[in-house]
Amino acid sequence: MTTRSCVKKLSTILLDAITDKDPLVQEQVCSALCALGESQPEITLSTCEEHLRQHEKLAHPYRTMILRAMETVVSNHISELDKDMARAIILLASSEMTKAKDLVCDWQQAASSVLVAVGKRFVGMVMEEMLSKFQPGVLPHCFVLQTLANLSISNVFGMVPFLTSVLSTMLPMLGMAKHDTMRVVFCCALQHFSESALEYVANLDQAPDPTVRKDTFASDISSAYDILFHQWLQSREAKLRLAVVEALGPMSHLLPSEKLEEQLPKLLPGVLALYKKHAETSHVSKSLGQILEAAVSVGSRMLDVQLDSLLTALHAQICVPVESSSPLVTTNRKEVLRCFTILACCSPERLLAFLLPKLDTSNERTRVGSLQVLRHVINSAAAQMEVKKPFILSSMRLPLLDTNSKVKRAVVQVISAMAHHGYLEQPGGEAMLEYLVQQCALPPDAEPQKTGPLEEPPADNVREISVSTLYLFSTTVDRMSEVLWPYLLEFLTPVRYTGALTPLCKSLVHLAQKKQEKGADALLIQYDSDSKVTLPSPYAIATRLLTVSSSPYLGDGRGAASLCLLSVLHRDIHPWLGQRWATTIPLLLEYLDEHTAETLPQKEWEEKLLVFLRDSLAVVSDNTWTCQLSLEMCKQLPCYNGTPQEKNFLYKCVGTTLGAASNKDVVRKRLQELLEAARYQDEAEHEGLACCFGICAISHLDDTLTQLEEFVRSDVFRKSIGIFSIFKDRSENEVEKVKGALILCYGHVAVRAPRELVLARAESDILRNMFQCFSTKDPALQLCLVQSVYMVCQAICSSAQAGSFHFSRKAELVAQMMDFIKGEPPNSLRTPIRKKAMLACTHLISLEPALEEQVRTDMVHGCLHSVMAVLPEPAEEDGCQESLYLDTMHALEDLLRSLLQRNLTPQGLQIMVEHLNPWIKSPRGYERARALGLSTCLLQFFLEHLHVSALVPFHNLGLLVGLFSPRCADLWPATRQEAVNCVYYLLYLQLGYEGFSHDYRDDVAERLLTLKDGLVHPDPAILFHTCHSIAQVIAKRLPPDQLISLLLTLFESLGDPDKNCSRAATVMINCLLKERGTMLLEKVPEVMSVLCSKLQGTREEHVLQAAQHSVHILASQHCAAVVTSLLGSPLPFDSHICTLWRALAVEPSLCTQVLGLLLEKINRDVPFKESRAFLLSSAPDRVATLLPLAATCALHEVVSAPASGPAVLELYSQLFAGLLLRVSCTVGVQLPRNLQAKERRATSSAVVSKALDPCSSAVDALRAALLRGGSEDVVQRVELEGGWESLRTSAGHEDGVARLASAMAKFAGPRLPLVMKALLGTHSSVYEVQRITSTAFLAELLNSNVVNDLMLLESLLDNLAARQKDPCASVRRLVLHGLANIASGSPDKVRTHGPQLLTAMIGGLDDGDDPHSLVALEAMAGLGKLLGLVEPRDLPSVLLHIAIRIRPFFDSEKTEFRSVSIRLFGHLNYACHGNCEDVFLEQVIGGLVPLLLHLRDSQAPVAGACRFALRMCGPNLECEELEAAFQKHLQDGRSLHFGEFLNTVCKHLMRYFPDLLGRLVSTSLFYFKSSWEDVRAAAPMFTGFLVLHSEPQHQAQVDLEQLITALQLLLKDPAPTVRGKAAETLGRLVKFS
Repeated sequence: MTTRSCVKKLSTILLDAITDKDPLVQEQVCSALCALGESQPEITLSTCEEHLRQHEKLAHPYRTMILRAMETVVSNHISELDKDMARAIILLASSEMTKAKDLVCDWQQAASSVLVAVGKRFVGMVMEEMLSKFQPGVLPHCFVLQTLANLSISNVFGMVPFLTSVLSTMLPMLGMAKHDTMRVVFCCALQHFSESALEYVANLDQAPDPTVRKDTFASDISSAYDILFHQWLQSREAKLRLAVVEALGPMSHLLPSEKLEEQLPKLLPGVLALYKKHAETSHVSKSLGQILEAAVSVGSRMLDVQLDSLLTALHAQICVPVESSSPLVTTNRKEVLRCFTILACCSPERLLAFLLPKLDTSNERTRVGSLQVLRHVINSAAAQMEVKKPFILSSMRLPLLDTNSKVKRAVVQVISAMAHHGYLEQPGGEAMLEYLVQQCALPPDAEPQKTGPLEEPPADNVREISVSTLYLFSTTVDRMSEVLWPYLLEFLTPVRYTGALTPLCKSLVHLAQKKQEKGADALLIQYDSDSKVTLPSPYAIATRLLTVSSSPYLGDGRGAASLCLLSVLHRDIHPWLGQRWATTIPLLLEYLDEHTAETLPQKEWEEKLLVFLRDSLAVVSDNTWTCQLSLEMCKQLPCYNGTPQEKNFLYKCVGTTLGAASNKDVVRKRLQELLEAARYQDEAEHEGLACCFGICAISHLDDTLTQLEEFVRSDVFRKSIGIFSIFKDRSENEVEKVKGALILCYGHVAVRAPRELVLARAESDILRNMFQCFSTKDPALQLCLVQSVYMVCQAICSSAQAGSFHFSRKAELVAQMMDFIKGEPPNSLRTPIRKKAMLACTHLISLEPALEEQVRTDMVHGCLHSVMAVLPEPAEEDGCQESLYLDTMHALEDLLRSLLQRNLTPQGLQIMVEHLNPWIKSPRGYERARALGLSTCLLQFFLEHLHVSALVPFHNLGLLVGLFSPRCADLWPATRQEAVNCVYYLLYLQLGYEGFSHDYRDDVAERLLTLKDGLVHPDPAILFHTCHSIAQVIAKRLPPDQLISLLLTLFESLGDPDKNCSRAATVMINCLLKERGTMLLEKVPEVMSVLCSKLQGTREEHVLQAAQHSVHILASQHCAAVVTSLLGSPLPFDSHICTLWRALAVEPSLCTQVLGLLLEKINRDVPFKESRAFLLSSAPDRVATLLPLAATCALHEVVSAPASGPAVLELYSQLFAGLLLRVSCTVGVQLPRNLQAKERRATSSAVVSKALDPCSSAVDALRAALLRGGSEDVVQRVELEGGWESLRTSAGHEDGVARLASAMAKFAGPRLPLVMKALLGTHSSVYEVQRITSTAFLAELLNSNVVNDLMLLESLLDNLAARQKDPCASVRRLVLHGLANIASGSPDKVRTHGPQLLTAMIGGLDDGDDPHSLVALEAMAGLGKLLGLVEPRDLPSVLLHIAIRIRPFFDSEKTEFRSVSIRLFGHLNYACHGNCEDVFLEQVIGGLVPLLLHLRDSQAPVAGACRFALRMCGPNLECEELEAAFQKHLQDGRSLHFGEFLNTVCKHLMRYFPDLLGRLVSTSLFYFKSSWEDVRAAAPMFTGFLVLHSEPQHQAQVDLEQLITALQLLLKDPAPTVRGKAAETLGRLVKFS
């Protein structure tokens, strides 16, 4: 076959396939045609041309695709085309383009594109053809004109010389065009012709004819203009009008200047009118810009006449509300602004005269649009606007007042433009800056909400733009530095600019640093009395910046910004502060960096700032400066009325500053001013005022107290009260607030003042004023009173002379505090009054004189009732309420400890516990928890302060232990923990009374702490076991004389309303009796006589415990009888019977007997009976027999008991083997019908009992036995792997057995010899299920090395070998699986047993008559494991046989067979590495194609196996490049680009194995008929790459006709993917042409 005939045939086949229904296949066919064209462009183009000529009826969509392919080939190989071919293509494309008179756009456009592509080289021939269809007097085809237009753009220098003749021919046709479609085409052509002419003239240095000028085309364009503008522009068709206006733009540059000047009065209004007729106006704006440029270029005077209408129309376009994200809108705005730039450059005065008045309008759109234009012309026409700066600035007055967010944004943007061009340096620039700062001060949450789709995105808000603009001015616009500094300092102190502090400070820091660089020693702030700028004083700046730093994370982190500005201005604040602030301020900033708004401890931060202030005052050490600073601070206090936290901090700063002042007159004056100016109606301010007085009192106690006293007696105070009295309903409340603030001041003064001075003034000056207010009913004043009393008491007690202080009015004050406490609601906690009152009482108790006994009793009773009954807060309440409750509880603890300390004796302790006793036994859990917590606290305190001078008895130990110990099982976990703590401390108290030292640690008592974990476990068994252990500890440390009192107390607890505590009491009673006497053992016979009636009549735990002990004793004497009688109980066992079974496990020897008897029942009795439910059923149903089922359930209950551990260990192997075989015999076994009915009744009546499924009961029993036998790890591993569930099902039983065996081998190796011994004999079992289960278990053991370590391998192999002839196929399969497991379990033994293992596996390949038996599958998998481990000399004789035997499985319909056989093939190759015989190499080469193609297998395991096999084949092929490709691309887990990989492989195959081409292609042809779509698609792909990389001399190996025929058939494949790959490969066969 010749090259031409081959390419022609391939092209013909592909062209026939172009009609494929799938678009992707069509695209692939086109690509293949293009690929043929890349190699043989002329033949391909010729065939396409011939095909189109011969198939006239081929539908136009397919003709379109062929034409597009031809365009691609022509474009890529235009230089290779000869004139004949070009002429043929031109004629074809011209014919295709004009064949249909109607418009068929895709088809005709494709033909036109072919002509344009050819015209890039053969423009003369194309023009000749086009001009033949472009005859004077006859309207041409639309696409003839479009082709000429496009050609003029793609080949400017080739086409422009023809333009004159084209235009002369075209102009008469304009009048003939009656249809709008044709007119649009004419307009488009004129537009492109004009653009190409302009480009030609603009590049005359490169043009072939440099004599061409614009006026060459002036006459023709002028004639065309007349028709377009005067006739067509008036059309009703929108598309035509747009086409006309698009053409007029470039045409205007070619019009004669006088014609343009003449037409402008008509042209401009005509174009502007289109704005009203079209929604999409970008084309109009673009054309208008071109016309304006043309008019300006010729110096038109008519432009001035039209200027107003132009400006009005353009301004309206800017103001149109549109979707800002639309590309057309964006383009239109750019074009309109370009028009404004043109007008601004030629008529700046007229433009501003029009634009600036628009800023005064109240219409949002007009104002925003005007501002946008103004910004644009400021930037784009800077030179023309230079002299207009004052005029422009003055016009911004009204926009600055606009509150609309869009207008604000636009104003900020104008200000930004002004700053860059020097406007803000002019008079009036300050107003712009002030406006900018105002926008920076907008709070983020006050930003207007976005309400519609036309709004800008939220991130583009006014404040963010303003902040970034201000910072931009200060950092990058150098000319702004002198404008901004020091002007921005004015905005620091006014409150209305608080929101702008952060950007202000940052900008000022940057500006100050720039000034410092210029003059290092000069002051940054120059206060000039003549200056118009009113700068804040250094004191005002320092006060403001320090105060706002108290809330450091507000306003985008104003704390750090303020501190940085303070640091920069240190010399201006005071000359001596620089060195100290250089050290202290960085530490404060570092502290802020370490925290966030959520984690910052506010009090600690404020204290750091106060220390900073105190330190700065000490450094300055100038009384005048300090007094002036205090005055400024007082002045600024009213500024913070809206921010209480900052105002309170400023109060503290005032106090700190006054404390550092030495002028007492100034101090008193400031304090008086503070008292007179305070806003007492604002309770939040009370704390700040009081803190101020307290801090000041540190240095000026007498002056502070005097000033407070004088204020109370002053006219100001009385006037305040008088003013309040005018308002009858408010007067009392307002007076109380003034009193409250003053009382708080007294409290803070007391707690802050020097201790040695407070004692003398406490009663006479401080408390005297407080006692006058105790009669108040106002809660706020009460809280102030309590708070201040607490502070005074705290100050007194912390004094060194507190011991000698005699408080004469102590009892009165205590009584008053108790009245406050009792006045609080008992069931809710809303204020800290009772907390503060109790803390005050705590301090008062320690002062002399001592309180009377009754007073102390009433105090404890009142405080407990006030706190203990408070209802718990719901979980959703905030953390503040929880914190208040905890603080109140701590205050109560302190009070009780203080009272106990006055009587640290057992009697005193007993009194406190008696107070708590009603709460300890409360029916409400939260009250019990609180009472136990308090008890723990008191006992711990008692122990810590215990001092025993002589050995005395702790006579009430038994009573107290009996009270607390049952609470170890309280329903509330918190109560349990506290109960253990109480018992713990009581035992150590007993040790203390016995003479042991405080640091002595008793091992028995310490065990209580380790038992606490058991109390939080939700399992009741664990909880009561822990209680039992606690009782053991008590029993070991309880003195003999306390046993009776303890038991009596515990017996009382049996009737506790909390059943848990009642049951715990029973457990503890039994434990105590067992540990300390024989009482329980003596009473067991009596309990047995009433056992049955007790079991039926009650569910109390102590009764059940007694019953268990009785059964244990009876079974010790009559084991067989007890077991037999219990087995006779109805199934399923009820809870009482189960409890009794578990009781039999208490004693190991008894448990061993019971387990032995139960195993005997399970093993000797028939496990199931077979019966047919229906006569025609295919298989009989298996029904469980009752006795083994009952024995299994009983055994489960016995081994579930913890005490059965020793017995289970003794019978471990028998239990394991018996229960495992029991499981195998119950898989799929049903309950007897009577039990099934009983189960259904139990389910319907909601009786709670364990499921009676035979298999589940056996599995549960086996699981429990393993747990009890110490094999928890085995159970957990099997559970984790889902093995227990698998054991219960027929489908998963073998897998479950394997997982169990694996876990046993890993975690229970020493037990395997006896277990194996018990299982080896099952090979002769009459039950097939038992043989399968035991074989599965033994097979899996070989997967572990433990059988080798235990020397069990030989016996295990022998046993499995004996099972190889088992009639059951499952057994034979499991035998092979086990033999293969030696590879992983004992790989070093594989060589020893290699021949035996290989023989078994090969025998498995031929097992049975079924070629796809599971035995054969197991054999292949086993060979894959063993091949790498057997002796090399054993392999040669079997490799070829195995390879031949497994080859059919490569294409098996079953995924597992494909996967395993291919992976085994990889192992065979690996075994041959370095020693591959030719005969096996043939197998490797023969398997190469299926392996490569199955990489596309839809099943991941098969594809993965192919990856592995190919990597293993690589070395045997003795081609380093191919091996490297396999290793690089086929690593597991790496994504595979199949096409790239296959291309690489085929390249290397054809380079190093060219003689294999024919064989590989013929093998690939086999897979053209594969049943898998992906493989069927990969086969032609593989073939195509082989062809691509083969050399021509090897073409003879391939039957090209056969290959083309096969590919041609694939083009009809139902799968589009396959058809696409076939088409792709056909394109590559050009290589063989």
